[in-house]
Amino acid sequence: MRRFKEDRLLVATHNKGKLTEIAALLAPLGITCISAAEMGLAEPEETETTFIGNARIKAHAAAKATGLPALADDSGIEVDGLGGAPGVYTADWAETPNGRDFVQAMTRTWAELEAADAPYPRTARFRATMVLAWPDGHDEVFAGAVEGQVVWPMRGVEGHGYDPMFQPNGYDQTFAEMDSSLKNSISHRADAFAKLVCCFGEEK
Repeated sequence: MRRFKEDRLLVATHNKGKLTEIAALLAPLGITCISAAEMGLAEPEETETTFIGNARIKAHAAAKATGLPALADDSGIEVDGLGGAPGVYTADWAETPNGRDFVQAMTRTWAELEAADAPYPRTARFRATMVLAWPDGHDEVFAGAVEGQVVWPMRGVEGHGYDPMFQPNGYDQTFAEMDSSLKNSISHRADAFAKLVCCFGEEK
């Protein structure tokens, strides 16, 4: 496995919530994160049908464009009562002519579960795949997941995306009701990150 030896990392995202979450995870290692948005990078088209495929597209595009190592995350929620949907299309379900609206996406998700008369608990999981890519084309891949269920109505105002309707196993709060430090310690990204840190060697 290749070691990451730099002190600056490009996070290939335009999602402020995702950037904040990843930056918080990397801060104890003394690594400064900058986003693709800050670098003025366009978002590449995500043409793959897997989390790893789309994360690779984003990471390699950012590394090639800037000459910096880049970390990309592709993540989403899989709802068992919907056959694993929305999955890699999680963000697509939130798309509107005026940007992403995750209240719309969550409302659609619950409506489709109701239409399918899906049994309770309505189990689901968040998945995250992180790809750390270097400008020379090398990459390392790390996957994580957190199991839970989707609930309705939405609860909480913290977090982002589907957090207000996802309740992880073992907790009575949704991700959006949790303190960010708790959420960041048990999330799908935390699971992937725990595997990623072996690339960073000793703490700085």
